[in-house]
Amino acid sequence: MAAAEGSLVPEGRASLAAFLLGASVAALPLLLSAPPALLAGPGLQGRAALALHVAGINALLLLLYRPPLYRIAIRACFLGFAFGCGLLLSVGQSSWKHFGWYMCSLSLFHYSEYLVTAINNPRSLSLDSFLLNHSFEYTLAALSSWIEFTVEKIIYPEMKHITWLSTVGLLMVIFGDCLRKAAMLTAGSNFNHIVQNEKSDTHTLVTSGVYGWFRHPSYVGWFYWSIGTQVLLCNPVCVVGYTLASWRFFRERIEEEEFTLIHFFGAEYLEYKKRVPSGLPFIKGVKVEL
Repeated sequence: MAAAEGSLVPEGRASLAAFLLGASVAALPLLLSAPPALLAGPGLQGRAALALHVAGINALLLLLYRPPLYRIAIRACFLGFAFGCGLLLSVGQSSWKHFGWYMCSLSLFHYSEYLVTAINNPRSLSLDSFLLNHSFEYTLAALSSWIEFTVEKIIYPEMKHITWLSTVGLLMVIFGDCLRKAAMLTAGSNFNHIVQNEKSDTHTLVTSGVYGWFRHPSYVGWFYWSIGTQVLLCNPVCVVGYTLASWRFFRERIEEEEFTLIHFFGAEYLEYKKRVPSGLPFIKGVKVEL
């Protein structure tokens, strides 16, 4: 996975090309001189066009990449395809417009996790960097939000057309994702998706940039991003559920991480902990008795 300093590793380049190929589905209406609603709708012609597009891209990826890179490319392409379909749903007056915003937000979040890791810390790069298999609970939460959105849309469709509320959710999503990616970029090779138990020779305590605002800006960003996705979808049940579940998850994660940080950096981290808040409401981190 070696690459010249400042360049993107082959895995990153393959993922970016595949993501853009998948997202090219958004250009089909222009190529076919058809309205976006034709592809986003239930019609046979739109489904056939999408199926042919997917088959063609998959064949191209098989020709371009051997198995190790193909496994990366197919995941990035899937996320790009979801992003492109989200754009199609977002255009015009589709009743699924806000769900299109959600699809764009979700797919871009997961793809950018991989891309930023490829830029920042390629040594830790793996298929898990997409965070698509984060946990059973994460998958269950996503499925729950889709079910709630669909059921409420059928029973009370007006509930899913509160544009101002969905806009607030979209702004939360953008803020949260930008904060998380800023934290990843600021931390550089010090950032890892897995809490480290052993301190590497290059591991330093980052306190500048967004880390001067919060001790855990990547978690703050993810926290508000996750809640924002449910505000965007106007899912009242999942807004509450996501808030409680995310808060509990990050409370436990921060305590686990701060144990290792205190072990790694000792008094330096304790002083930093006194100066800078965690960034998450009612979470102060691990308690240390001196």
